[in-house]
Amino acid sequence: MQLRFFTVPIHGPAEQAAELNQFLAGHRILSVDRQLIADGANSAWSLCVSYDASPAATCPPVIGKRPKVDYRELLTPPEFAVFSRPRGLRKEKADAEALPAYALFSNEQRLDMVRRRVTTPAALREIEGVGGARGEKYSDAFMAILREAALPPPEQSENAA
Repeated sequence: MQLRFFTVPIHGPAEQAAELNQFLAGHRILSVDRQLIADGANSAWSLCVSYDASPAATCPPVIGKRPKVDYRELLTPPEFAVFSRPRGLRKEKADAEALPAYALFSNEQRLDMVRRRVTTPAALREIEGVGGARGEKYSDAFMAILREAALPPPEQSENAA
């Protein structure tokens, strides 16, 4: 762990703020401690940034946002219909637990559920990022929706097209 210190004046902080933002975007940040130094017109933020200095932890700067994925282009119409069905259930469960919806299952995980034709808790746990606890907690509700849709295995649907 390494430390780097920044001072960003309250008035006219453009250069220092840009330097701080560039540093944050290019490193794996462990923590940021900040303190407002109140000194009238000379007030400033003092920041102590702890970061992972290993070569594997440096990140290229992010330019713009990730492109938005259109899942209609990645799935057949019947697959997209199945992909859309668990979305409401995911939101309902996430709201009940005061979590963001992606904390239950990301869109990529839902995509894998549909592509792999997941219908069992064991198959759900095979999806990257779905651990045993989350798989067990949510599998019954999500598996019911996926079983109800009952798409043919991927090989059959590809050959039929």
